[in-house]
Amino acid sequence: MTNRYSRQILFPGIGKAGQKRLGNSSVVIIGCGGLGATIATSLVRAGVGRVRIIDRDIIRYHNLHRQVLYDEEDVGLRLPKAIAAERHLKRINSSVEVEGIATEVNHTSIEGLVSGANVILDGTDNFEIRLLMNDVSLKQNIPWIYGGAVASLGMTMTIIPHQTACFRCRFPSADPKAIFTSDTAGIIGPAPFVIGSLEAAEAMKILVGAEEVNRDLIFIDVWRGTFQRLRVNPRQDCPACQGRYEFLEKS
Repeated sequence: MTNRYSRQILFPGIGKAGQKRLGNSSVVIIGCGGLGATIATSLVRAGVGRVRIIDRDIIRYHNLHRQVLYDEEDVGLRLPKAIAAERHLKRINSSVEVEGIATEVNHTSIEGLVSGANVILDGTDNFEIRLLMNDVSLKQNIPWIYGGAVASLGMTMTIIPHQTACFRCRFPSADPKAIFTSDTAGIIGPAPFVIGSLEAAEAMKILVGAEEVNRDLIFIDVWRGTFQRLRVNPRQDCPACQGRYEFLEKS
């Protein structure tokens, strides 16, 4: 399989040692729509050893313009995204262990679903699930990569537990009801393609032990062609950073 990754191995940031690390790594992708499908495709093609994909939704026609893993046959079969993603990805790279799980992510299930992962990746459009991802990341000391895309906009931020600011440091009191989604604001395919690619690149950097991990919140607008970075500092009063996992431990 060396030839499969030969061009990637030539890249100095990866090399033979980095490729071996990728092959020995495990990632969990929560959500497999526009973002998650791009992330999963990139990491499976890159040779990450184990890729677990979690999404309970089925594929619909309005997904196809931006969710690169699926086709019209999947829609006709009414397949869950996680199951269709597993099928397609195994055909792309049979050497990768791909597991699609069609289930709900909540405070009772998330710890078991991410157990053993080296990185957790955000492919959702759900604010509450991101708060859960943040809690479980800090509790289990697993890096996670936030990403969001709507309309022509996207943003991403890498969270290294107890080293960088966390998601709640940046979004301490955001109202999930006030957040736009593709259902309310629409979305064009390039936005999740770009953000999903950035998330995949961040995951690869973490997995190979690179020093260039992004520590800023990145904003893009693919329609206007703008790219901005915002430094996010840890908040001293952040409950998650202080070990209070309120969303994970709710009754």
